[in-house]
Amino acid sequence: MTSLSRIFAALAVTSLGACAVGPDYQKPSAPVSLEFKEVEGWKPAQPAVAASGEAWWSVYQDPVLDGLERQVDVSNQTLKASEAAFRAAEAIVAQADAGYFPTVNLTGSAIRSGNGGGTASRTSTTTTNRGGTAQNTFAVGTSASWIPDIWGEVRRQVESSVATAQASAADVAAARLAAQSALAADYFELRMTDDIKRLLDATVDAYGRSLQIVQNRYNVGTAARTDLASAQAQLENTRALAIATGIQRAQFEHAISVLTGKPPGDFGITPMLTNYGVPVVPAGVPSALLERNPTIAAAERAMQAANANIGVQIAGYFPNVTLGAAYGQQSSMLNKLFTAASSLWSFGLTSVSLPIFNGGLTAAQVAQARAQYDQTVAEYRQAVLTAFAQVEDQLSNLRILQQQGDVQAGAVQAAKLAEQLTINQYRAGISDYTAVITAQATALSSQQAALNILQSRLVASVNLIVALGGGWDTQQLPNADQVKNPPDAPPPSGPNPPAP
Repeated sequence: MTSLSRIFAALAVTSLGACAVGPDYQKPSAPVSLEFKEVEGWKPAQPAVAASGEAWWSVYQDPVLDGLERQVDVSNQTLKASEAAFRAAEAIVAQADAGYFPTVNLTGSAIRSGNGGGTASRTSTTTTNRGGTAQNTFAVGTSASWIPDIWGEVRRQVESSVATAQASAADVAAARLAAQSALAADYFELRMTDDIKRLLDATVDAYGRSLQIVQNRYNVGTAARTDLASAQAQLENTRALAIATGIQRAQFEHAISVLTGKPPGDFGITPMLTNYGVPVVPAGVPSALLERNPTIAAAERAMQAANANIGVQIAGYFPNVTLGAAYGQQSSMLNKLFTAASSLWSFGLTSVSLPIFNGGLTAAQVAQARAQYDQTVAEYRQAVLTAFAQVEDQLSNLRILQQQGDVQAGAVQAAKLAEQLTINQYRAGISDYTAVITAQATALSSQQAALNILQSRLVASVNLIVALGGGWDTQQLPNADQVKNPPDAPPPSGPNPPAP
């Protein structure tokens, strides 16, 4: 073995076995409570958990919602953009991984050169001129260069790129949950708008009957003209409110069409009777949220990417060694180009570059990388705090709204009774019609308030499920091998194989 060969082998072994410079990643601590405060002492009216393998929205037992949610993965354009960003991150990993390997090029040339001028005799390879000669030169070959990863710069680049790709995968999960939750919230608000429309339509019918009572009494002279006008005004106002609900319904329907990737003009949801309960999923222990919330997972992966980048920048303090090799054929005659006599080769240590002075550039780059890591640590801890606050918010919303709904149900019953008693008194002539209008308005307002509370409870239920991760966990993140060897198709909508 030649001395150059020994150098090449030694550097190859060293680059494969050397430790990467820079700090190894250790997950920083995060502020975690022992339990969720807002769940203490509260028992949801209808606790429910999606069955194993079922989507989170199955707890609502609505086949229309189920069909709409399944279209999010297929057609939602925001989600497709997030998936494309993940595939781009996978490609960046492949780019970083290429740094482990040598660069090999194929070269070829055909050159005619000479000096002087004039004409004279000519052979197959050389033309002799008066005052000069002309020469043909043919060459073909390969060349390779390799920078051994002695200090682990490439390894840190790959580590950073893998962590960034995993963060992007978590972003895809977060985008999916956001689209699914927005669709569910819009869907429940649309259904509650339908319920309010039915309530107003029923109220219009009731007010029509009341108007007929007033009309009959007016015809026989026992009711004033003002009573008749008031009844007519109340009826028309309520009819106008019923028509106005179409505005909100259309907007919710259009929003759902966009979330499912369909043009609003080709999309519609048929009104139907609803009888929703408000399922509430168990919150579990707060520490589990660190593994179940994709936003937290993305922030944690970003920390490892930033930590690895510190090593990339520290490697700038150390020398780079470049090995080169070349093999080819060169001849002045094309028919002898590939003979043994035309062979040329070279191999050796082509360059060693040791940074001596760059005006503090490397030190500044290392300082920047460390500061960026500190930034990601703060962002991770903030993401944890925000996620805990979101869970606590929805738990308190559900608890308080449940209490409010129970009280409001009593108010509805009392208002309906007051309305009926007042109408009976008006018929008996012991009450004026102003009292009837007041009682009817109170009854309608109470029923609308009850529907609004139910809508808020349903939306809070959706938001709680999403804040808890919607059944997602970090085991669904692709591991390093899966990131480096992605499938040809975009990431599937379901869980990825668990990481080791």
